[in-house]
Amino acid sequence: MRNKLLWILPFLLFAFVLALPVKSVAQSGVSADARHTGIDSGFYLDVSQISDLLKWLPAPPDTIGEAFAHDLMRYFWGKTQRLDPDRAQIAVSDAVFSIEGVSEAFSVPFGLPISKEGTPEIYNLLKRGLNTIDLICILPKEYYMRKRPFERMHEPSLIPNDESFLALDGSYPSAHAIRGWGAALLMVEINPEAADTLLARGLMYGDSRLIVGAHWQSDVDAGRLAASAAYALLHTSQAFQVQMAKAQAEFRRLKGLPDDHAMAPVSMKERDDREYTLSGAPATPHTRGVIISDNQKKVRR
Repeated sequence: MRNKLLWILPFLLFAFVLALPVKSVAQSGVSADARHTGIDSGFYLDVSQISDLLKWLPAPPDTIGEAFAHDLMRYFWGKTQRLDPDRAQIAVSDAVFSIEGVSEAFSVPFGLPISKEGTPEIYNLLKRGLNTIDLICILPKEYYMRKRPFERMHEPSLIPNDESFLALDGSYPSAHAIRGWGAALLMVEINPEAADTLLARGLMYGDSRLIVGAHWQSDVDAGRLAASAAYALLHTSQAFQVQMAKAQAEFRRLKGLPDDHAMAPVSMKERDDREYTLSGAPATPHTRGVIISDNQKKVRR
């Protein structure tokens, strides 16, 4: 009887392993099934239609050499930014990987609160567009499985509750940087007047990953480049172009703009005397540093 149990045991263990849940692509926000299915209402393109980063994006730096030395310097820069409680809180808020998190982060620089109820066409464009852009990071993340800063440095991050699943997901490229830069590009196409502020917020969104200790600078740089490539490919989708037109029309209607307003050159549009910080918050007379005034960057000392 004992020998019979020993003979059966390996098969029981094999069955148990098969029954374990399979890890999805956590940081990309895309289920593993999305890699094998056709286009549905959640995407504008299939994963096979998104550029293969392994064919053209350089590999992440190894742990010796100038490139990784730069990553280390930027890691320590990120730690200095934690000393500013306001910036640290923005970085933690930016870590929320959801359409609601993106909407909250970009609504002020966009010039309009974004929500499923209040701006359904813009919300749908962002959700489906970002889902599609996110697909571009699946292959390189799984291929390189790069260790994240908090793992390699053996130091806590600002998002301890995320560390367990982040450690199971490759660091290169940064999916958050892809999402932040992709969101900025999409919103600029809807509201080109706010381009400077939106792009500044998109950069800031990626920098937040350095501050919380979840990514290296090279992860973030690669993410921005990947997002630009995916954003360009979105325009090959007729469904995307139709939804973009709806989102632009909704924005003009809610802002009380004429239909042809969006087509006018930026220099011909009305002057905007509002001033914002790079985070999109309204600037005050006491604000110092880089601000956006009349769609131009200015330094107030």
